[in-house]
Parts: sequence; structure tokens; C-alpha cells
Amino acid sequence: MPRYLAFDLGAESGRAIVGTVADGRVGIEEVHRFPNRQVSAAGHLHWDVPYLFGELKEGLARAIRVGGGDLSSVGIDSWGVDFALVGADGELREPPFSYRDGRTDGVMPRVFAKMSREEIFAATGTQCMQINSLFQLYAAQAGAPAGFDASTRLLLIADLFNFLLTGVQCSEYTLATTSQLLNTARREWDRELFARVGLPLGLMAPIVQPGTVIGAVSPGVLREVGGRGGAAQPLNVVAVGCHDTASAVAAVPAGGDDWAFLSSGTWSVIGAELGGPILTADALAHGFGNEGGVGGTIRFLRNVMGMWLLEELRRGWQREGKVYGHDDVAALASAAGKAEATIDPEDRAFLNPPDMAEAIRGYCRRTGQREPRTDGELVRCVLESLALKYGAVLSTLNRVAGRSVARLHIVGGGSRNDLLNQMTSDVCGVPVSAGPVEAAALGNILVQAMAGGAVASVAEGREIVRRSFPVKEFRPNDQGR
Repeated sequence: MPRYLAFDLGAESGRAIVGTVADGRVGIEEVHRFPNRQVSAAGHLHWDVPYLFGELKEGLARAIRVGGGDLSSVGIDSWGVDFALVGADGELREPPFSYRDGRTDGVMPRVFAKMSREEIFAATGTQCMQINSLFQLYAAQAGAPAGFDASTRLLLIADLFNFLLTGVQCSEYTLATTSQLLNTARREWDRELFARVGLPLGLMAPIVQPGTVIGAVSPGVLREVGGRGGAAQPLNVVAVGCHDTASAVAAVPAGGDDWAFLSSGTWSVIGAELGGPILTADALAHGFGNEGGVGGTIRFLRNVMGMWLLEELRRGWQREGKVYGHDDVAALASAAGKAEATIDPEDRAFLNPPDMAEAIRGYCRRTGQREPRTDGELVRCVLESLALKYGAVLSTLNRVAGRSVARLHIVGGGSRNDLLNQMTSDVCGVPVSAGPVEAAALGNILVQAMAGGAVASVAEGREIVRRSFPVKEFRPNDQGR
């Protein structure tokens, strides 16, 4: 039976999951999980690539040991926008910056002075956010021109690890669409944008589509992880939907076309799957973007700050000696009752504060609301605020995209939060289907299976997910809206 190894790299943690597809069902087994945290150096926030690559190799070694060497392929998905600059010698010029680093503060107006926001959106279709690769790249060139000029390739995070495994430099399409550097109509790097903003197009790697076999895991890496257990065939690396949300949406257990998705993790990504981009002034004004999907689709979506708010609260409490699990947090929120204050999850105060609890209280003070006093009130404030934001975004999406969403599918880690799921159903006024949790890894596995011929299409893959994993249903409570 073919076995597929999916690496799902998130901004908070990473997972190595082995999947099989047989008899119309997909099975998964987690073989390795590891934390991922941005690290501070010289006043900036970076990602620790040697550590992460070490964890990927550990995951690969465990997958080979567990299955006796019969892995068919490997796929990697990750968060978007962040990148590494790699020299001609294959070495990193510097650790990749985190999107939460402050080097892009004030950069957007400088870029828009060269090419307007409207022109950039018309070309790329990407939601305009200062964390995007476009603004990070501009800041990189302005801040360190010597090191920048010495670099020969820009590789987004999953592309970087694909390169470290295979030695092949390429840029997977769905991940590239998060950068705000790709022309959404032509599906290639936008030459006019690079020229007008003053960025070197030569940095960019060739684009490949989901399902492309990039190359084989190098002999050196295989020796490090214990070989292939006697397998005769090379262990191929497949370009999956290398953006984690693209992989997650590919595994949404939906049918028809009247549904929307909410990929709930560190970020909440709300959107609908369309046949082509929406590039209207209305879409731009309301912060929507168009990102590539598996199977040639467009994910028309909006990014909203998500479970980062809760995770930062938990980290702050842990520093105080209070350790709350997910169930504990849910119990705190339920006991707190209805929130007396709400926040805008997208306020910049919540991007990377030293103390999330104080950031929330400070927002409430600034807006004339009563500050949450207890831990439970803080959690309740966050959950109700997220649900209200989801409702507002979904309502605007319906209008801008000319749709009437009849069901919201919530996937990812946040789909385990029953209280938030019910609040979301109440606010949005539509049924919510929650699960599966490991949607990104499942989509990753299914694209590998498509590349190997075991699954024919995204639609078939979604049917397989529907048969394989239960979802939890929530219906709107009119009294709660």
C-alpha cells in the first residue's frame, strides 16, 4: 500500500504525518510533532531553519522506521509570505525573518509611491498586508543591499525545505500567490511590478503547479535518516499545495458550490473557492484577496488574526505558573458568561505584543469598554470577538462575490473549539461543519496521491475525506444571534 509523508509546518508547531489511501478512505498516523517559535536576534524576529530542518529529518527517519522504508513520496506545506534568501553556494544569507518582525513598518506607503495599491491589487489580486513578501522584500533590499545583492534565489518556507531535501529550487504556485509578487491572471511573476518597485526579478525561482514531482530526496539526507530500508525506487518530493491553507481547503469535506471555508489556526482564513479571481474595487476596499488553490481554483479570502490571540494568552499565563489545556480554556470561557467587551482581532496591538492580556485590556480602555477582569473573561472576549469578525467577513464575502453561502466548513486546530463553533454559527446564521483537524496534512497527502495516480481529482479526494472522518455539526441558535 502506498504511504505518503506529509510535513505540515505552522507558525506555532510542525507535524510529520504518514497517510495511506485505500478502499475509498484515507488513514493518517502522526509520527512526529515539534514546536516552532520565532527567535529574537539583533532586535529582529527570525525562524530557526537548522532546527526546523533537523526536525524534518527526524520526522523522515521515524516515518521510514515505522513503515519499513515503503514511503512513496514526501510533501511539505507551510505558512505563506516569509522567505529565505539563498546564495549561489546554497547557503542562507541570513535566517528568514518572521512576518511579525517590525522591519516592514512604514514600508507600504513607500511601495505604493512607486506603484499604487490599486495597480498592485489589479495585477496580483492579493490581500494588501504589510506582512506580504512584496513589502518584506522591499525592506530587505533597503536594509541590507550588500547581502541582498549576493543572494541568487528567494525561496518561500516550504520551497526552502523542498530545496534542502532535493537540491532543486522552485516556487510552488499556491505558496507563491501569498507573496503579492505573482500576476494572478498569467500565473507568473509580475514583471511590471518588479520593474516599477525596483526589485530584481532574477531572484525568483521557476513556478511549479501542485502535484509536480520536484525531485528525489538527496542521498546525503537519506544516509542521515537511516536510508530507505532497501527500497529500490527514489523517494520523491512532491510539490503539494505548499501553502498550508491551500492544502487545508483541498481537504474540506464539502460538496456543491454553496459553501465557504474557515481554516482556523494561528490565522483564521475565511473564503470561498472560485473559478477565477475577483479584482473589483469593492474586493480591495474590504481587504479580500485571491490566492491559488489546488486544481486550478482561486481561493477568494480574507485573513483575520485567529487562535494566535488565545495561544498568546496561554503563554502569558504559563509564565505566571498557570497551565491551561484546551479544555480548561473552554471551561473558563463557558463559566465567564457573555462578554462585556469585544475587540477587533485585526488591531495592530495584537500582532506581537509582549503581554496579550494587557494588550486586550489596553484596547478595551482605549475604546471605553470595561476591561476583562478574570482569565475566563479574557478568553470569552476573544472568542466572541472572533465570531463577530467571522460573521462580518462572511456577510461581506457574500455581497462582494455575489454568493449565498449555505454552510461554513471550519477545519484546522480551531475546529476543536465547540464554543467558538457555536458562536460562529449563531453570528453567521448558517450551519457549521467542524473538522477535520488535520486538514492541511490531509490535503497534502491527497495531492501526493493524485501525483501518484491513486486519487483522480480534488473532488474525489474530498469524497474520501467525507467517508474517513466525522464532522461535528452546529446549527444557528436564533436566540444567540
